[in-house]
Amino acid sequence: MTPSSTTSSGFGTRAIHAGQEPDPASGAVIPPISLSTTFKQSAAGVHSGYEYSRSGNPTRNNFETAVAALEGGKYGLAFASGSSVTATVLNTLHSGAHLISVNDVYGGTYRYFTKVAVHNGVEATFVDLNDAANVKPHFKENTKLVWVETPTNPTLRIIDIRAIADYAHEHGALLVVDNTFMSPYFQNPLALGADIVLHSVTKYINGHSDVVMGVLVTNDPAIHEKLQFMQNAMGAVPSAFDCFLARRGLMTLEIRMQRHAANAQTLAEYLEVNPHIEQVIYPGLPSHPNHDLAKQQQRGFGGMISFRVKGNLANVNKFLSNLKYITLAESLGGVESLIELPCIMTHGAVSPEDRAKLGITENLVRLSVGIENIEDLLADLKQALDNMA
Repeated sequence: MTPSSTTSSGFGTRAIHAGQEPDPASGAVIPPISLSTTFKQSAAGVHSGYEYSRSGNPTRNNFETAVAALEGGKYGLAFASGSSVTATVLNTLHSGAHLISVNDVYGGTYRYFTKVAVHNGVEATFVDLNDAANVKPHFKENTKLVWVETPTNPTLRIIDIRAIADYAHEHGALLVVDNTFMSPYFQNPLALGADIVLHSVTKYINGHSDVVMGVLVTNDPAIHEKLQFMQNAMGAVPSAFDCFLARRGLMTLEIRMQRHAANAQTLAEYLEVNPHIEQVIYPGLPSHPNHDLAKQQQRGFGGMISFRVKGNLANVNKFLSNLKYITLAESLGGVESLIELPCIMTHGAVSPEDRAKLGITENLVRLSVGIENIEDLLADLKQALDNMA
């Protein structure tokens, strides 16, 4: 895998052209999918850069190069899922290592840290990082990683990446930032001091709810070498066809994210004054406690909204069942609008006690705003809320 090109071209141009060279054999503008599992060698151990598709594949390389270019990084590595990225990064730690994680973390990540990594001798401490200084007393001599999502999932807290990076590096730890909610279009954690940035490609990068993948990006050649070794050794790599689909989705990331964010802003403003809603959490609203920080480290506010519906679980379920265009389903970041109930769905693996501490109540709803016509989304929310009683 070759490092990505770092050019001064615009985001949309890089999304279309980075790593995407016309096929030299036919001149095809879109390179053909490389489905071969193995590659001819001119002599034993002498090849053109590819030998076996688990180790490297031209279609995967195309995608990895493009994502790295969009994140402002040198190296990209793709995986079979976002969760396999987490597993790969954690497997670089030795037994006895310690990591610090933001407490409001994706349920699947929380599950891996508490149910899998712990059995490999890796200890995780979950910390409220709404104030970045809260991380300081939790460092130990064996702390190797700090793990951050921002905005957090599902309460959309904004974490100060630069401040956390400084604290981590002072203690000899690496900072990993899950950038799934923002995508490379709205936020680039490497530029703010992160050592590794990762994405669930399943979400905004692919954008069409038809691929499960993950990716990470780094600028550090030593980190890249270690993670590339783990990628090959563990073998959790995506298929060439999935890489092709994700690379195709990446081409429209800029215009999709613009529409996601515009729709989300409109819906958040509507919900904030709706009498059926108790609270709206969206970084683009001045009422969000981290609104100013979001403006500093992001270039937009994204397509994710969380809000609390007035009433009990029965009211929430009635509201969810009333929706027509907005689909009740897990995941996020697709062109279609998806809504879910974190306490039962994405964060069911988090203990009830911890959910209560995080504010993941039974009336907290998470909405991934799609790119449908905004009038239809507004009408759908209105009728579902009005008919909730």
